[in-house]
Amino acid sequence: MADAESTLVAQILKRIAYEFALARPMLPTYFHLIASALFPIYTGAHASLSRPSTAAKPSKKKKRSALHHKGSGTEDDDESSDDEEEEEEYNMEGLSPKDAILLPLSAGIALSGMYFLLKWMNDPMLLNKILNAYFAIFGVFSVSKLVTDVLDIGHSIIYPRRHVINGTLYHINGKEEKAIPVAGNTQGRKVLSTPFPGFLASMPLGNKPRKVAWSDRAMPSKKWSLKLYLHRALAAKFKIGAHGIVGALTGLCVVAYFNFVDKPWYLTNLLGFGFSYGALQLMSPTTFATGSLILGALFFYDIYFVFYTPIMVTVAKSLDVPIKLMFPRPGDPQDPTSAPSHAMLGLGDVVLPGIVIGLSLRFDLYLFYLRRQKRVRFASANGVETVEKAEYFPLAGRWSDYFWTHSLLGRPLWKKDENKPEVPFTFPKTYFKASLVGYVLGLLATLGVMIIWDHAQPALLYLVPGVLSSVWLTAVARGELSLIWNYTEAIEGQGDEDTKKDKAGKTANGITIPESKRATRSQAKAVTDTTGESESEDEPSRSRRNGRGRPEREIFSLTIEAPTSLRKGKTNKKHSRSATVDEVKSAVNRRTPNKSTAVEISAEPAGKRQRLH
Repeated sequence: MADAESTLVAQILKRIAYEFALARPMLPTYFHLIASALFPIYTGAHASLSRPSTAAKPSKKKKRSALHHKGSGTEDDDESSDDEEEEEEYNMEGLSPKDAILLPLSAGIALSGMYFLLKWMNDPMLLNKILNAYFAIFGVFSVSKLVTDVLDIGHSIIYPRRHVINGTLYHINGKEEKAIPVAGNTQGRKVLSTPFPGFLASMPLGNKPRKVAWSDRAMPSKKWSLKLYLHRALAAKFKIGAHGIVGALTGLCVVAYFNFVDKPWYLTNLLGFGFSYGALQLMSPTTFATGSLILGALFFYDIYFVFYTPIMVTVAKSLDVPIKLMFPRPGDPQDPTSAPSHAMLGLGDVVLPGIVIGLSLRFDLYLFYLRRQKRVRFASANGVETVEKAEYFPLAGRWSDYFWTHSLLGRPLWKKDENKPEVPFTFPKTYFKASLVGYVLGLLATLGVMIIWDHAQPALLYLVPGVLSSVWLTAVARGELSLIWNYTEAIEGQGDEDTKKDKAGKTANGITIPESKRATRSQAKAVTDTTGESESEDEPSRSRRNGRGRPEREIFSLTIEAPTSLRKGKTNKKHSRSATVDEVKSAVNRRTPNKSTAVEISAEPAGKRQRLH
């Protein structure tokens, strides 16, 4: 019996060694595939982070405004630097449970339509041109966003907001163009005039190179504002800086080369990275139950179209569009003249598990600030307790600060003051790491089965169980099943409230005026009537303006505003606007002396606030 068991084990080991010998030339390709799949998931998930409902709004803007009005600059807080930007907020598309039916159904119809169209045309050239033109529009924006963010990260590494030199912590003050020692060994330390950190600060710089370096440090915050208006059709505003211009030019060049010159695998992957990176910031399931339901439906969709029909494999091989990641693999050693081939991974196998992985990362951030909340008891309110939320600190740029202020082992390079808690640069990522492990195990299982059976595999067949089981089992092991089940990122009914507001009140020309704008106009009228400093428009003048305050005869306009540093009279304008707001408030209060203002605070749902469409 023992001999039979040893023989069976020997046969298994022999088979494993044989399969490994066959797959050994493909190992670099497989490592390339796994790293390329993880790159957009990791970066896109971190780029989607924003303030969770368990954290209080940052007071940076308030502090900065107060310092500006006082005319003093802080020297011991990096948050007061005027070249820091507020965190951008994105409205993500919330996926609801009905999308679990609509996504596989619409994807199956589109895939089948393309398959039969290819069979009817016999030549995919025309269809490839049409689809490439369609994807070119999105490719420019997605590659531009990816390149812009990469440049921003590289810039933050060269110009951090704080750094340590010989045990002294320096904070950079971009407005005054100096680095100030604020903690650690500050005895006898002088203010530095260089923007460079660490050992780079010892480089000798003349006056002109120093000015250039400080201007380069402030460059990402100097953005141009573009406003585009098309009569009754479009009113858009967006900002773009130097990095954004470089990213836009890169996107245009990549798309032009891909469509008119050649389609190498690395440009296909760059476009795929851009699509995946952008999709993970714009699309997310509202709950883990919804994400599990969507992945479960796509799990059966992928199995059917790969195993039971030739549709998916045929379409993937026939279409030369950037909807997949491609990886060159070695040719057949038995035939040196064989053409080079590529391994492929569809973008759906990256984005669809990636939305749940990104949701896991945001849930980790939610838990981090949930555990930092404090319960405060008010003595004057019969012992009623309230929850005090910790202030939220955006994580953008914190990693570069940590790089220049801590050792490789995570120890601070200066003597910290225990009375001043450190601003968090990261947070525990338990569920995120667990989901990534499940995703990698799913990819390895896909590759292993594909090697053994020598047949294309539906990657979601292995990725979906890997990701979902890792997330839910982690919640069970940590005793947080109720927390993860009740976690949501949707504020239902928000869209209905906006619709009601928009429907309230119309002009004579039938253009909607939102409630907020109508309130602003009434407040402005109160100021005019009270102060007597301005005259109101006559009725014909008002009728010639549309709902946005634009002249009715205006058809098209494009406005370009220079960065703040190029504007003249910036301080005076700010003070004048502040005075106007104060006048509005005082005028309204004088008009309604007997009315009290009540603020109703409703409970926020757990997670990131976003509108559920």
